[in-house]
Amino acid sequence: MASLRQIYVTTGIIIGIILLGLIAFTSWYTVDESDQAVILTFGKAEETVTEPGLKFKLPWPIQSVEKVSKETYSLQFGFGDEANEADAKMITGDENIVYADLVVQYKIADPVKYLFNAEKPREILYDATSASLRSIIGSSQIDDALTDGKAEIEAEVWELLTRLVEDYDIGVSIQAVKLQDVELPNDEVQKAFTKVTDARETMQTKLNEAEKYKNQKINEAEGEVEAIISRAEGEKAARIEEARGNVAVFNSLLSEYKKSPQVTRDRLVIETLERVLPDAQIYIMNDDSGTLTYLPLNPIQNTQQPNANTSEQENEEGSENNE
Repeated sequence: MASLRQIYVTTGIIIGIILLGLIAFTSWYTVDESDQAVILTFGKAEETVTEPGLKFKLPWPIQSVEKVSKETYSLQFGFGDEANEADAKMITGDENIVYADLVVQYKIADPVKYLFNAEKPREILYDATSASLRSIIGSSQIDDALTDGKAEIEAEVWELLTRLVEDYDIGVSIQAVKLQDVELPNDEVQKAFTKVTDARETMQTKLNEAEKYKNQKINEAEGEVEAIISRAEGEKAARIEEARGNVAVFNSLLSEYKKSPQVTRDRLVIETLERVLPDAQIYIMNDDSGTLTYLPLNPIQNTQQPNANTSEQENEEGSENNE
């Protein structure tokens, strides 16, 4: 009996140690910086823990923990591992076949919904991405899908995919949608479209050059207009100042005229004659005695000047001979 009791006691101690160890090991858990945890009580989600650190819970099997990451996930649609050629192949709005390659970036916004509202939320997201991309490509022209309309297609796919994910309520939020490649099905079509694209780019280049030339000519014309206006303003200012100067001169002459009218009149006549006839010869005439007396001063001066020059030259030569 004693040995049997000892066996029971030993067994009880071992079971107690096991239970204590189980409680100790299943009552504590850690949450990393990049994780978020969902506490389950008898399999029912009770609480979401997002703060990192060492946490306490009731031991298993009362409570358990499910962890999901806070990081941004990427889902590739098209030529990735999760797709095949049939998934990537779709028809545009103008009935052309293209192959599209899309990457969706998303986060788990609600861990409880992500874990328990759907069995395979990633597959649901993939199907929603396929539906969104096919819908937008199906309403777009092939030129938009292959050239400068990709940004608009990405925005429309993001908007539609966000609505679908909210309707499915799988606890994810769409961060970004990136349309990587849109290709034509064969080389011949690709080459033909490349030629069209090159022609369009050449046309755009010519249009840009023409616009640049037009702007250059407009700038030159505006510069000439400014120069003409500036010269006109300068000439206007010069003429105004000249007119002011003439007025000042006239006022000065008028003042002098009021003081001595005859003298001023004679002076003005003489100055006018000198200005109008600068090469005229001057003669002094006196007819007070009834007989016109004429004194040719200029001819006399002209005849005397050569003789004087000759006498000076002869005197210089005589002095040289005497030496």
